[in-house]
Amino acid sequence: MDLQTLLFTFFGGLGIFLYGINSMGDGLQKVAGDGLRDLLDRFTTKPIMGVLTGMVVTVLIQSSSGTTVLTVGLVTAGFMTLRQAIGVIMGANIGTTVTAFIIGIDIGSYALPILALGAFLIFFFKNHKINNFGQVFFGFGALFFGLNLMGDAMKPLREAQTFIDLMVNLGENPIFGVGAGALFTMIVQSSSASVALLQALFDQDVINLQTALPILFGDNIGTTITAVLAAIGASISARRAALTHVLFNLIGTILVLIFLGPFTHLIEFFQSSLDLNNKMTIAFAHGTFNVTNTIIQFPFIAGLAWLVTKLVPGEDQRIEHKAIHLGEQFIRQSPSVALGQGKKEVLRMAELVEQGMTEVGNYFREHGKKQRELLPQIEDALNNLDKTITEYLMQVSYHSLSDQNLKTHHVLMDTVINLERIGDHIENIMELVDNQIHNKVKFSESALKDLEEMFELTVSTLQQAIHALENDDIEQARAVLKKEIQIDKMERDLRKQHIRRLNENQCTGTAGIVYVDIVSNLERIGDHAVNIADGVIGEEE
Repeated sequence: MDLQTLLFTFFGGLGIFLYGINSMGDGLQKVAGDGLRDLLDRFTTKPIMGVLTGMVVTVLIQSSSGTTVLTVGLVTAGFMTLRQAIGVIMGANIGTTVTAFIIGIDIGSYALPILALGAFLIFFFKNHKINNFGQVFFGFGALFFGLNLMGDAMKPLREAQTFIDLMVNLGENPIFGVGAGALFTMIVQSSSASVALLQALFDQDVINLQTALPILFGDNIGTTITAVLAAIGASISARRAALTHVLFNLIGTILVLIFLGPFTHLIEFFQSSLDLNNKMTIAFAHGTFNVTNTIIQFPFIAGLAWLVTKLVPGEDQRIEHKAIHLGEQFIRQSPSVALGQGKKEVLRMAELVEQGMTEVGNYFREHGKKQRELLPQIEDALNNLDKTITEYLMQVSYHSLSDQNLKTHHVLMDTVINLERIGDHIENIMELVDNQIHNKVKFSESALKDLEEMFELTVSTLQQAIHALENDDIEQARAVLKKEIQIDKMERDLRKQHIRRLNENQCTGTAGIVYVDIVSNLERIGDHAVNIADGVIGEEE
């Protein structure tokens, strides 16, 4: 096989392998449903459950990097604490070894029939569930077909003296082996691919076990690059979670390199006593390393959290996304008590909306990074509370309610809807400011002054509506209705002033679009504040 054919075969096989594992992961995720984020959110309260959940999710999506990125996203959004994330990351490292065990089962000769089965299920059925299973089979077949191509390309390396010398050097210096494994995994951004390549090399007798193991440990370090990239520009907690992934694999590699001799003898014992083929031997080494690493470091989760907090200093901004005042015991106690608790949670949601208005106003004025990090957390929290409170109030409605309780229930349900909509408008304003920053849009002094006045009027109107709800204050609610008239008038006036500035060339067209959209969103926030006040006043008025 000439060099060109070898390179084409190898990189073509690698491409098919990466596509196959990605396709299989996507198919498994679709078969499992879209609840992976909920699974991580619900079952990670205890570290051991975090480990198990991380394993399950990684097996389903066939990517420890994917699970870690998903975890970083949940930490960024405030759904998960750093300690919870550490458990999930440990579990993800164990879960990713499943791919190596699958590859260890020598079914490469059936790759093409499996591919054909997958294609048949995808193209000859209109049922989405069958299509998803087809995607799993197609990815599974592509995985082994790509692996076969890589194996064929590497056979001539056994005779290449340059490659043999390189492997000898790697075997004599395990640190170089770790570096080589980490570098390759960083490039392809898939530890499954790099471990599969290692399995193929070992299966072709191109390298021995002493050379393969350090490269394997390096593969585990290299896979952390994906989470590191995902955490760039994210919240402090997300950066800490990504650093935890790096430290976890780095510490594990250092420990196992110290005891490399005994670890190598253990794997040789597994190979001989269990009669393992070469690919399965690497799979066992991969699994043993990650399980042992997790067992050793699991008791020190708190220590890891402390260490990354010191290494990534700063005050973390975290929003509590989950309801803190609700519970089925209140519903069982009495509808009145349950509605009282519901009102407390609605008012907490209202506080988050107030905070969102303050932060988006500051973001508009200062373009600060901290506000930009916090606003998506607030939006996620509002969406979660909207769902949680609505479900809770629906359960309350199944019980017999007095006329007064019915009115309270109706007001709370409507208020939750209006608060969630205000959250959407806050998100819209944030995106408009993003657009302003990205396109380097400049507002005139008069435009900035006008927007500042409207921000202040809208915030005070919203605060007054929330105060009226909290205290059942009808006078405050009536005052909100009067302020809404001011907001509507201001919106009309600002539009006219904007047209005047355009005609006088004081404002660009892009700035005008952003300006008008911000004014429009503020006016709609005022409308929702009025809706809340209307609920307080009641149908009689």
